[in-house]
Parts: sequence; structure tokens; C-alpha cells
Amino acid sequence: MNIEDILAPDAIIPHLDADDKKRALQALAEKAEGLTGATAAEIYAALLQRERLSSTSLGRGIAIPHVKLPGVKKITCLFARLGRPIAFESHDGEPVDLLFFLLAPEHAGADHLKALARISRLVRDPATLEGLRSAKDVEALRDVLTKPVTSHAA
Repeated sequence: MNIEDILAPDAIIPHLDADDKKRALQALAEKAEGLTGATAAEIYAALLQRERLSSTSLGRGIAIPHVKLPGVKKITCLFARLGRPIAFESHDGEPVDLLFFLLAPEHAGADHLKALARISRLVRDPATLEGLRSAKDVEALRDVLTKPVTSHAA
């Protein structure tokens, strides 16, 4: 699965201002509403419920909030770079500045896991993380997100 297969055309937010985790999740839910057919309220409620189970932070400033919802037709990925890092109940205690949001159909199963794995491989590459943190605009971010991941990062 390639990231460009799931990254919605208008789904890159190069500078998201959010003071805390809940505001960041709310902003992602609002953006996803126009891309998925689910309402922002449904998405936000599902995100909060998922985060109560365990933080979706991977550490190193990265989080991948992800939910499955009925009515969603296809797996959709959004990416946001925060204007300043926020606390995200990370296992390593580090604040988060890079958010990948994955929204999937209720019965996505293996495809949902493949999408999570693809994002995880992407963010294991130090050069990719540097590129995401230093890119100047949406196009530069899209270039970093969609470049092939080198085999040593997999």
C-alpha cells in the first residue's frame, strides 16, 4: 500500500495551531468531515474513545490517531504538522509535533493494519522525519510523504 493511495488531496495541514491533544483531534475531525462523509462529531467522539484505550503516540514526536467508523467508504489519511509540540501522553514523554490521522471503514481489517504499517515504516526513516519537520509548504510535505521508503527503514 502506498501512502498516496490513502492520502486525501486536501489532507495535508502544514501548520496546525492546537494548544492541546483534544484541540488537535478536534481540528483533525473537522478536516476529515469534508473528506470522508462522517460528521466531525462522530469522528471526534471515536478519536477520544480510541485515545482513552491507549495513546496513539509512537514516540519521537509522532502520533497516529486512528479509528474505524461505519459509513466511511475508504481508508483516508490526513497529515498535520503542529505549530508547536503538544503533550500527547506519549510513552517516551516527548511532546508530539507530527500527526498522521487514519480513518477507515468499520470492516477495513487487514487494509487498516496495512495502512498503519505503511505510516510506521515511513516515520522510522530519520531523513523522512527531518523532511517533514523542515518542509516549507504543502507541496514539499507531499513530496516527503510520497517518496519511496528506503529498504533499511522498513
